[in-house]
Amino acid sequence: MNILTLAASTTQTIRKIFAESIAAKRAFLREHGSRIGPVAELIAARFGEGSKLLLFGNGGSAADAQHLAAEFTNRFMIERPPLPAIALTTDTSALTSIANDYGYEKTFSKQVEALGRSGDVAMAFSTSGNSANVLRGVDACRRLGIHTVGLTGGTGGKLRGLVDHWLNVSATREAARIQETHILIGHVICQLVDAALHGGGRKQK
Repeated sequence: MNILTLAASTTQTIRKIFAESIAAKRAFLREHGSRIGPVAELIAARFGEGSKLLLFGNGGSAADAQHLAAEFTNRFMIERPPLPAIALTTDTSALTSIANDYGYEKTFSKQVEALGRSGDVAMAFSTSGNSANVLRGVDACRRLGIHTVGLTGGTGGKLRGLVDHWLNVSATREAARIQETHILIGHVICQLVDAALHGGGRKQK
């Protein structure tokens, strides 16, 4: 394969990836776009009552959980007071001790039991909807009266039937494309929550 052929192949691959990502987002907007507003309203209302947001997932979904928690605890697009959001993916001592003593499937459920309170909101990320520790975490939320939001892909897996609010990227089963849509959904929720609590606010510099 010569350089020109390689360059053409690379360009084709790039365009294909972008097209697939855009298609996944468009399909989500058609199928589940109307569900984002109620989720943002719920989170804003619970923040207003002094409750907190718990976020969890594995791998790239763990990174998405941490990313969105930081948007709330620091700031997103406007200057406003910090909001209480905790990613259950960041405490390596808790994660490793729970996994070692009780099994990896309990890494989130035990943290939920320790930190969660009735009225809180949890965002559970699983591209397949079948991650055992995410499912256990959601089960713990349900027992404690914590509102649950599931972000999934494909068919939604088992998580689909467990959560109060289901946001699913159905157009693909590729984790990367699903996660790209999940982070966009998360950013939209952040902006809507900010608007609900603080109006237009003052744009950050």
